[in-house]
Amino acid sequence: MTDTPQLFVASRNAKKIAEMERIIAPLVPGVQVLGLDDVEFYDEPVEDAPTFEGNALIKARAGFRATGLPSVADDSGLCVDALNGMPGVLSARWSGKPKDDARNNRLLLEQLEDVPDERRGAHFACAIAFVFGGADGSEQSIVVEGRMDGHVLREQRGSGGFGYDVLFVATATPDGRTSAELSVAEKDAISHRGKAMREIGPRIATTLAG
Repeated sequence: MTDTPQLFVASRNAKKIAEMERIIAPLVPGVQVLGLDDVEFYDEPVEDAPTFEGNALIKARAGFRATGLPSVADDSGLCVDALNGMPGVLSARWSGKPKDDARNNRLLLEQLEDVPDERRGAHFACAIAFVFGGADGSEQSIVVEGRMDGHVLREQRGSGGFGYDVLFVATATPDGRTSAELSVAEKDAISHRGKAMREIGPRIATTLAG
């Protein structure tokens, strides 16, 4: 049994795991963050909830029950005003299976081709669920949400980030760089996931320390 605090992140997305680790590591020195590829295989649940919060809880609960480790999962996506909030919870698979960022971005550009610049508002939304064992052995859960407002461009720019970052300019980035053109520190400071992780981070730290 290791004395190193361990946190399980129910994801195989290496960039997402690294993003979470960057944010939680200062709060929990020496923490070991594990992803799906670092634990024994288990059947991942179907993400069939209609909300980000619901899907995050589905994944975090499955991770906790399979690994016994305090578990974090997030569900996030891009909500476009002109598409009535879509792709939303369907963001990762907007263009169908298998998940493909490039194909998703092409489809989004096609769908917004005739939408004028002033109507291309959008926001990234994120829900992060933390599931852990209580002092009495019961399963406990916490969910927090974060949001980053901005708009969708007409062309892709940048090589960082993932998902729709190459098309999204945050309102908090006045020089017009996309999320994919920001440094990791700049993105963490304003992103939906960064905001949510900083809110939930102290509770995760307390649980791991205890």
